[in-house]
Amino acid sequence: MCQQPAVPLINHKIVFYGAGSMAEAIVRGMIARNVVDSGNIVMLNRSSSERLSELRSRYGVLGSNDPEQKNDYLRTAPVIVLAMKPKDAAEALRSLGTLLSPDQLVISVIAGMTIRTMQGLLGKSQPVVRTMPNTSSSIGLGATGIAYSKEVDEQSRRTALNIFEAVGLTSVIDEERMETLTGISGSGPAYIYYMMEAMIAAGIRGGLPAEQSRELTVQTVLGAARMVQQTGEEPAALRKKVTSPNGSTQAALEVLEKGDFFETVISAVNRCAERSREMGLALEKELS
Repeated sequence: MCQQPAVPLINHKIVFYGAGSMAEAIVRGMIARNVVDSGNIVMLNRSSSERLSELRSRYGVLGSNDPEQKNDYLRTAPVIVLAMKPKDAAEALRSLGTLLSPDQLVISVIAGMTIRTMQGLLGKSQPVVRTMPNTSSSIGLGATGIAYSKEVDEQSRRTALNIFEAVGLTSVIDEERMETLTGISGSGPAYIYYMMEAMIAAGIRGGLPAEQSRELTVQTVLGAARMVQQTGEEPAALRKKVTSPNGSTQAALEVLEKGDFFETVISAVNRCAERSREMGLALEKELS
């Protein structure tokens, strides 16, 4: 069994500019996996002292919403993670640009904001990492897409990977593929939840108690995902193994096929990617 290293992977400060649920999920994962010591994590927000106090108590991190102290942290931190809401990003980035030195790494978890837009708002060609985590990061089972600006060196690439590997799988992609990734993993949990809703409802309508229908659905989805992960087999191959000719599973799949289930899911992913692209363009236009 692999033991966690005695020395954290990252031995310098990481500032989270924004202290919402995604920032907390990443911080929790990093601390749990000894990526960074809690004393080297700084959480910043605009006004909520109560939220910062909660995070300090829960994780042992530093926190501040004092303007002067915030600027000092931002001016000196080797890594800054942008985790504020998109509507707050323009003002924050324009102010941040005046504080940064060329070697500071900026990592963004802001949906829809391109590297070009971020560098434009910063007013300089800062090393920027754009990421798209999903909500499963909150339980350490996330899937995060990562894209780098050309200014990001190898050490900074490794730092970004270390941060997001603490909350799940990471996948390095070209930035122009970020919207497609959003359609698959960024919004993907919602598609699975929607199908689970339908399965639970079918169980209830068929006479099962609601809690029993829920438990069976959850375990079925969990087991199916683990089968793909642990066997290494393709989903199509595993599907065929449980589909007997003229059997009940075959009958169910025929209903899905009549509803064009396969192509509908593909269309949903494509529309999600398209909408993500539209929102990104709208954000870029608004911020410019």
